[in-house]
Amino acid sequence: MPILDHLEPQAVFSYFEQLCAIPHGSGNTKAISDFLVRFAAAHHLRCIQDAHNNVVIFSPGTPGYEAAAPVILQGHMDMVCETAPDCTKDMTREGLDLFVDGDMIGARGTTLGGDDGTAVAMALAILAADDIPHPPLEVVITVDEETGMLGAAALDASILKGRTMLNLDSEDEGVLTVSCAGGNVSVCTLPVTRAPFSGTALTITVGGLLGGHSGAEIDKGRGNANLLMGRVLYAVSERTPLRLISVGGGLKDNAIPRESRAVITVADAAAAQTAISDMDAALRHEYAAADPDVFVRAEAAQPQQLPMDEASTQRAVCMLCCLPNGIQAMSRDIPGLVQTSLNLGILTTDADAVQASFCVRSSVSTQKEMLVARLRCLMAQLGGTVAVSGDYPAWEYRKDSPLRERMVAVFREQYGRDPKVEAIHAGVECGLFAGKLPGLDCVSFGPDLTEIHTCRERMHIASVQRVWRYTLEVLRRCK
Repeated sequence: MPILDHLEPQAVFSYFEQLCAIPHGSGNTKAISDFLVRFAAAHHLRCIQDAHNNVVIFSPGTPGYEAAAPVILQGHMDMVCETAPDCTKDMTREGLDLFVDGDMIGARGTTLGGDDGTAVAMALAILAADDIPHPPLEVVITVDEETGMLGAAALDASILKGRTMLNLDSEDEGVLTVSCAGGNVSVCTLPVTRAPFSGTALTITVGGLLGGHSGAEIDKGRGNANLLMGRVLYAVSERTPLRLISVGGGLKDNAIPRESRAVITVADAAAAQTAISDMDAALRHEYAAADPDVFVRAEAAQPQQLPMDEASTQRAVCMLCCLPNGIQAMSRDIPGLVQTSLNLGILTTDADAVQASFCVRSSVSTQKEMLVARLRCLMAQLGGTVAVSGDYPAWEYRKDSPLRERMVAVFREQYGRDPKVEAIHAGVECGLFAGKLPGLDCVSFGPDLTEIHTCRERMHIASVQRVWRYTLEVLRRCK
């Protein structure tokens, strides 16, 4: 029995419920992609399904809009699949169990997939209607956005004629996103050699840091455990001969690492402990506001491998002390926006090398390239290399955006206030489309969705209703 059939706009919530009945986690999108193809056929709309399961549906303009420039409606079909500890649902094979609680829709024991099922449902409702005025539409529904925007990266954008795009993949009503950072993963590799060294083995831990998202929270001034470890190792090396055995910290390149550990051998253990105590006091003072629980401590170790030789140790310590990290530039167009940054998110050591994996971000493509060049210059001097992967372009802020102006005006009329127009220091699909479609005028927006990517995710019904009316009015004015 339908759960959402009493809600308005009925078509939007009906399509959302149909989508929720189909498993569609990232990497498991064939069934929902085929559903979209069948929808297009049933409504006699031209449709392209590519080899990756991306779907593009084309709709002609309604009467009076036949000659208007096409508009792209864009979202993604995949969702993040998470379950509560006591939930036994197999989200690869079973649909969601929806419920309505006042003004909110949720799914029992699982994520809801409002990100980005809301966009897909709204697009289908628009395509199915015969009483909604709109220009020619190119509805682009991508796969695997949640695992690296893989669908958008693979899509052949030459099939798209529109240069105006409404991206419906935001989760905060009243916010119009108009720019995002481009990025890549840059992995610095430093070869090392090993040799015996007599001394005392210690494990140093830098911990107690808050960490956080390396894009959205890079401006909070929080310490990066891997870079702080470089300072500690240098301070110890100034007091006593030191050989590095291993160093590592962090789990994700897009997260600020909260803890880092190094195993070392030192000639003078007492001198090393003094240096470590001094650094503990210094960091507690420096980060009293941003990371009040930071600590540096050392304990006896029993290493399982030889230390690095003197030259390798010096190069590794130099690398950790000198690699750039954190905010590199602020935007001059949007106050308070981080323009360019990088984060040493993952540090590892194996028998032959130390590797430092960075998430590099910038809303200006040339500055992203500049940061990669800086990493390569430094690593070349140290005898190392840099490998770049997963590169995606920036979505640069347009000073002249007719779409933004139109959407601000419509918002002001509907809500009686101005929207928040912002850029984000993170990647969204708009950046990839902006790179593929020169001159693209794009805005990202959407209704309120709370606690996305968790089993507590909720869609706010009244917000969906308002954003639906807003979207229709924006389309009506695209003539």
